[in-house]
Amino acid sequence: MATIVMKFGGTSMAGIERIRGVAARVKREVEAGNQVAIVVSAMAGETDRLVNFCREASPLADPAEYDVVVASGEQITSGLLAIVLQSLGLKARSWLGWQLPVHTSDAHGKARIADVGTEALRAAMAAGEVAVIPGFQGLTDDNRITTLGRGGSDTSAVAVAAALKADRCDIYTDVEGVFTTDPRIVPRARKLAKITYEEMLELASVGAKVLQTRSVELAMKEKVRVQVLSSFSDAPGTMVVDEDEVVEQELIAGVAYDRNEAKVTIGAVPDRPGIVAAIFGPLADANINVDMIVQNIANDATTDVTFTVPRTELARARSVLEANADAIGYARLITDDTVVKISVVGVGMRSHAGVAVTMFKALADRGINVLAITTSEIKVSVLIKEEYLELAVRVLHTAYGLDAAA
Repeated sequence: MATIVMKFGGTSMAGIERIRGVAARVKREVEAGNQVAIVVSAMAGETDRLVNFCREASPLADPAEYDVVVASGEQITSGLLAIVLQSLGLKARSWLGWQLPVHTSDAHGKARIADVGTEALRAAMAAGEVAVIPGFQGLTDDNRITTLGRGGSDTSAVAVAAALKADRCDIYTDVEGVFTTDPRIVPRARKLAKITYEEMLELASVGAKVLQTRSVELAMKEKVRVQVLSSFSDAPGTMVVDEDEVVEQELIAGVAYDRNEAKVTIGAVPDRPGIVAAIFGPLADANINVDMIVQNIANDATTDVTFTVPRTELARARSVLEANADAIGYARLITDDTVVKISVVGVGMRSHAGVAVTMFKALADRGINVLAITTSEIKVSVLIKEEYLELAVRVLHTAYGLDAAA
């Protein structure tokens, strides 16, 4: 008998008929003799609807009350799924975040999980009961409802699996697993049978939308074996596992892209100690994440600094820099929101040279100019013009031998 946590996203829970489909999958696991806990998201589009209600009520809504409202979507789906499971003859009940409880920090809207109470949950599951848990929500030390940020149900599922010491955490989505790139752009993209935590974390951080980044971080820390599956087919999924479980490691696991990028160039900045802090300090104070950074030293004691910020934060970043123009002393401020980031990721980079050169040559051969570069031990990312996104993804996918056989 195994202990399995099954997580179902918003598309899987979008209406009673889909909830019945989820219940049928759960019933199969129970009939196989497994103990099952389920974590659910709100119905597709429901969280957006609730967020809009809060914005209409007040542009400066109390974050604690905001969480009370937006956490309700998962409460509805957990109750509905429990009802459907009971109609199939299964023992089932919902466990809200405050009933377990899921203890979190008090950062409303982006809380982090501290621990998950499992004593009552374990007892109920041992007695044959299916536990249905709303994702995305938790409880502060002073008993206020919190939410974990968008996509937080993945993190809830991994946290529950870690607390239960589950054999596996199955994440059901609208795709059949993790592919070498977006199959909508590259029809010959391959589904991976296994991928390492590190590769999945890098892919998630640079634009792959299969799993939420924090959920992968937690799975890697707690050694939770995660499987990505489709709610709409019985096709084998992708296992996200420790590097030791991947016997034959690919040089490159995948090619990812991120459209939420904007380029900022600050021209003719005085080349003196402290200038970089003067630029990035105010951005950090405004909680604006900076990614790629390129600095060019001129011959006239000035420097140009180019970096990227999320496209959704570009207006705010420009406002911050303009407010600090005197302290920075720049001559010009140029922004560009027509760029994208393309990344290649693979643990095989650690032991193979020439990975970056392959990327640069493949792009150059198709006339695609590289605007900025960042690297890590298992990732190379470049910034290019948005018009070349699909071409670049296809070219790199082929260059690294990732295309499936025709």
